[in-house]
Amino acid sequence: MFGNIVNSIGAGSGLNSAQLVSDLVAASTGAKLGQLRERESLNATRISAMAATASALTTFSAAVKETLNGQGFVGELTSSRTDLANATVPEGSRPEGLPASIEVVQIASAQREMTDVFVSASDAIGERTLTITNGGGSYDIVIDSSNDSLAGMRDAINNSNSGVTASILTDNAGARLVFEAQEGVENAFTITQSGPSAAMTLTNVATAADSIIRVDTIELTNSSNTVTGAIPGVEISLLAAEPGTSFTISGDAEPLDVRSLVTEFVTAYNEFRESLNSATAPGLAGASGGPLAGDRGAREVMRQLSRLTSTQLADSGDFRTLADIGVRTENDGTLSIDDTRLDAALELDSGAIKLMLEPAIATDTNIGLSGALDNISTSLQADSGALSLAQERLDTIRETIADQREKINQDSDRLREQLESTFAGLERQLSILRATQSYVDQQFSSFNDNN
Repeated sequence: MFGNIVNSIGAGSGLNSAQLVSDLVAASTGAKLGQLRERESLNATRISAMAATASALTTFSAAVKETLNGQGFVGELTSSRTDLANATVPEGSRPEGLPASIEVVQIASAQREMTDVFVSASDAIGERTLTITNGGGSYDIVIDSSNDSLAGMRDAINNSNSGVTASILTDNAGARLVFEAQEGVENAFTITQSGPSAAMTLTNVATAADSIIRVDTIELTNSSNTVTGAIPGVEISLLAAEPGTSFTISGDAEPLDVRSLVTEFVTAYNEFRESLNSATAPGLAGASGGPLAGDRGAREVMRQLSRLTSTQLADSGDFRTLADIGVRTENDGTLSIDDTRLDAALELDSGAIKLMLEPAIATDTNIGLSGALDNISTSLQADSGALSLAQERLDTIRETIADQREKINQDSDRLREQLESTFAGLERQLSILRATQSYVDQQFSSFNDNN
């Protein structure tokens, strides 16, 4: 409303009141909004850099764990006879002793028994009690009027938790029930029958057998066709037997020796640390600093990482820390390798170094390198961790900036209203003065004319 008054009156007075109001409001709020925009841009950059730091730390820790999980030492496992067996690395395992020569002498099989043929699965078969006996004990399967059929017997067996399952096979001749256990001799079973009805004839279809393989000529027997322990850190899936035929299970990559592993870790760590150093670099001699310069959350990240070489990775042995094998932290936080010390450690016991970097069984005091990095990452990104708190601070600053902008805009609106009101009043006063001046001029003119 005031704007209309100012514009209409201003047009008659010769004053551009609307422009004056806009200029005064801009002069009052422009500098404040400009400062807020600079703070907002800087804070957004810091939020992005902090998120990138957290992501890089998590990614780096995961990459180290993947390299040290055993598969990183050998790559994907391959079998030269995929028709006889395949091999995989179970999660958390480290394959050792590869390549290995394998011979599948015999595959494991499950005992199977089959009943006589009946007209259909729903026909009565006679009330009786079947007793299944195996290594787990004896289990009575009662067939009465409520389940007197092949289908009823099948369901009763499958619900008995006896370790034996039943299924019905049907063809042109009719239906028959097949009993089957798990693979291996230890899962063999017997079935006895009692009760008023004549005993069913059971025919053995398959005999329980264990798998037999030779690993580097050493014969090993297992109850299953899924073999673990024959090659440390490797799970072998047996598919068929071919006695006298040997084949190879190996990795599809050259195994990483311990020196290569340490060197690759140091190289990757230094790339990560140099990016962090760049993000936290102070501005010197007029140059702009990194987006996280002076941020205490970023400083805590670097502080914890700098202690990595002195962190205990193993609770026993000659090598317990990275420093023990010649890895040291430089003044800028990057790592370097004392080749003489590493060579001496490798010559003494390279296996012990490998176990220090990634223990066969991780414990609270036997954490390995990936465990140490996990602890750092978890500590920094916990609810009360330095990275989480830093991100919360930056989020709070972002919200504060938004509140300040809203207040400046509100103050700007109030100032505009006040100025418009003031200029409207000024225009009214000018109009009155002009009207008074015109009246006085008319009176003097009339007086002069009469004289």
